[in-house]
Amino acid sequence: MGVPFADGDDLHPRSNVEKMAAGRPLSDTDRWPWLDRIRSWMSDHDPSVVACSALKPGYRDRLRPAQFVYLKIGRELAQERLTGRFGHFFKADLLDSQFAALQEPGPEELDVLTIDSTASVEDLVQFIIDNVSGLASGQSQLPGQ
Repeated sequence: MGVPFADGDDLHPRSNVEKMAAGRPLSDTDRWPWLDRIRSWMSDHDPSVVACSALKPGYRDRLRPAQFVYLKIGRELAQERLTGRFGHFFKADLLDSQFAALQEPGPEELDVLTIDSTASVEDLVQFIIDNVSGLASGQSQLPGQ
């Protein structure tokens, strides 16, 4: 996309990384400083792309006026992808806490593009590139629809 990219995991405070590495899920209180770091990074690198788990409307509010892409994924596929990831502090046994905290974007969140994460990476990237600028008009459609 030709813009700076950050993995939100790289912006976690050390205390969050240690907590997750120990298998303990983050609380809202843990996440606010992390979201502030993401917001600051985006402000310093505008425009940019950040990959992060903005699980709740309040988290997304904290990052606005960003545009969001929500990769809708089922628990089984998420488990499969996490199990195949090595050397990362986030362990697969924390997955249930992520799904428990998740509040999927609703139709009122016009700045969120929801897409099906089961498509190929190439198709997902192309769909995002083709549609991210359409978020302001409220477009939100899965690939193939």
